[in-house]
Amino acid sequence: MDATILVNRTHRLPRKAIPQTLVEPEIIFDAPVGDRKRLLAVSAAKGVEALFARGKEEGIYLCGVSGYRSYERQEELYQKKLREQQELDRLAAMSDDDVMQASMNRVSQDTERLTRRNIAPPGASEHQTGLALDVSCQAVDYQLDERFGETREGRWLKRCAPLYGFILRYPKGKEHITGYGWEPWHIRYVTRSLALYLTLTGLTMEEYYEQK
Repeated sequence: MDATILVNRTHRLPRKAIPQTLVEPEIIFDAPVGDRKRLLAVSAAKGVEALFARGKEEGIYLCGVSGYRSYERQEELYQKKLREQQELDRLAAMSDDDVMQASMNRVSQDTERLTRRNIAPPGASEHQTGLALDVSCQAVDYQLDERFGETREGRWLKRCAPLYGFILRYPKGKEHITGYGWEPWHIRYVTRSLALYLTLTGLTMEEYYEQK
């Protein structure tokens, strides 16, 4: 799979799109041995090994949380999130009888919007490419949390990831372009040359493809 491929809600991967070769990088993972989310495409695996090794030399200890995710697994997660949000909307509407009818008219649309902002629909997740990895550290209990971006590890990752071919795919201030909230933990392998170009120009993948 092309390392520079654009994947989002309008450029989706088919169900059968599976990386030709997936390997487990030699890094620390917050996932049990044998879990498929420990896998990455070969190019991304080599890049993240070098990135994490550089970090260790500088006293930065990162941990992989989630790498490859199949179309089917993404579908499960998306539907689960949708059900959870629908239940929250239902309970919120029940708490105020006076506005229940008006609220319920908006529940379906708002639920879909909120769910799509928080988790990609099947086929729209970069994790399906094997080129994306969610990263965390001990300072935030290995959670995928915006607080990670303010940690020493998060700041280091933002600065050094492009040197090894990775970008922070969903930056702050570009939510209206990427369609997702700020995710300082989500890195995406795009090759070193493109990573450096996007970092220097401040472009997202969407903006890069628009100008091509």
